[in-house]
Amino acid sequence: MSLYVLGDTHLSFGVDKPMDIFYGWTNYVGQLEKNWRNIVSDEDTVLLAGDISWGMSLEEALPDFRFIDGLPGKKLILKGNHDYWWCTKTKMDNFLAASGISTVSFLYNNAYRIGEISVCGTRGWFYDAHGEHDEKVVAREAGRLKMSYEAAKKLGGEVIAFLHYPPVYAGRECPEMMDALLECGIKRCYYGHLHGKRNHESATTGPYRGIDFSLISSDYTKFKPIPVRAAPGGNSAG
Repeated sequence: MSLYVLGDTHLSFGVDKPMDIFYGWTNYVGQLEKNWRNIVSDEDTVLLAGDISWGMSLEEALPDFRFIDGLPGKKLILKGNHDYWWCTKTKMDNFLAASGISTVSFLYNNAYRIGEISVCGTRGWFYDAHGEHDEKVVAREAGRLKMSYEAAKKLGGEVIAFLHYPPVYAGRECPEMMDALLECGIKRCYYGHLHGKRNHESATTGPYRGIDFSLISSDYTKFKPIPVRAAPGGNSAG
């Protein structure tokens, strides 16, 4: 029973929004499916860190959920900036259940335990946004991260944070999200959102302020789910 992570699948089975037009995304769905089936077993869990589907509604995203459901393993999904179909957890859970989708769950103000790891996370927000609306959103996102962390802490094991937006990029921080990570005592954080060679090269990876950061956008990982290994002894954060 292993945990894997991958961000930004940008699926579009239900809408006309192909990613193949972008450099590095040629046949990305085929690459993703092949890699996933070669790496992930039915006993494993894959956390998908946002930007799952281009569908504007749950109905438009349904073909993408069916594709994900047909892949091996359980899947945990958190929200990305392009997941316009996202709504209340109750509505999403009920929609998937009514659609016969059984392997997909949502990380939304809650937490999950997989082996020696407890998963917490939220979408996050732009590191360089400073408007009144942005202040409200980032405060809410920081609060959601803390709520998710508290739920994960109760589950035990090592608590690892997963975000969609990078909390730090090229040395520039989103202070509210960084403060939340540090307050919670998080030691490892995975994030996506960043695409293209320039953004990949500017991404913060490795140790930064006592946290080990990893970029897991699908074009960065070559469309391969990345293993998340527990720390020796399964030490919890906080």
